Amino acid sequence: MTVKAKKHLGQHFLTDESIARDIAHLLKCSSSDIILEIGPGTGVLTKYLSDFDPPLYVVEIDTESVAYLKTHYLSLADRIIEKDILKLDLEALFPRQSISLTGNYPYNISTQIVFKMLEYKSMIPEMAGMFQKEVAQRICAQPGSKVYGILSVLTQAFYDCSYEFTVPPDVFNPPPRVESGVIYLKRKENFSLSCDEGLFFKVVKTAFQQRRKTLRNSLKTFQLSDNLKEDSIFDRRPEQLAVQEFISLTLLLQGDT
Repeated sequence: MTVKAKKHLGQHFLTDESIARDIAHLLKCSSSDIILEIGPGTGVLTKYLSDFDPPLYVVEIDTESVAYLKTHYLSLADRIIEKDILKLDLEALFPRQSISLTGNYPYNISTQIVFKMLEYKSMIPEMAGMFQKEVAQRICAQPGSKVYGILSVLTQAFYDCSYEFTVPPDVFNPPPRVESGVIYLKRKENFSLSCDEGLFFKVVKTAFQQRRKTLRNSLKTFQLSDNLKEDSIFDRRPEQLAVQEFISLTLLLQGDT
């Protein structure tokens, strides 16, 4: 049977076997109980993930792809989750298990998948996969870069990020209009922040909403005390701050009375 790529699902099926193999081999699986692939489509990556010791589960919302996988990957049939990954409760589905997350992520929800990973970071020691190149670069960007922003800071607060390689459009069916980028994320050994995590997220998101302004202006909604406003960190713009400096900034705001 033939599976037709659906634009509303952001589907672009990878056709290059060597790239699929290289993505699969980025996973270490050293501390994982299962592998979870998001959006397997016709299974070009799936076949290489099946070689690992941890059992493979896949999440696929496209009924046509599900039918294809059940026909061509018989051993996987009872581990196909026919749900929207963004609506899944991973703790309820895989209680007390750790997950190696991977996939050729649908472009239209790829950023949301990263935030989903951060929500369940205690369960996910590693993640590998393919994004639109621009998104992959944003995740791995360093301070001072034009693409350094919310996604960079929040991801790098908990994971070490590595941009692995770029993938051209012509190895997909249908070809996307942009290049793709493959990244690997390894959760930090100590991924608990020394500040309030909820406030940290709020500070980062608020700061980058006005990324060209100094923090003194972009964080006005926090009603900074006069003493705190004098701290030199507020003279800087959000794109200039490393992750640890955002943590220090959050601690300053926590202590501001």
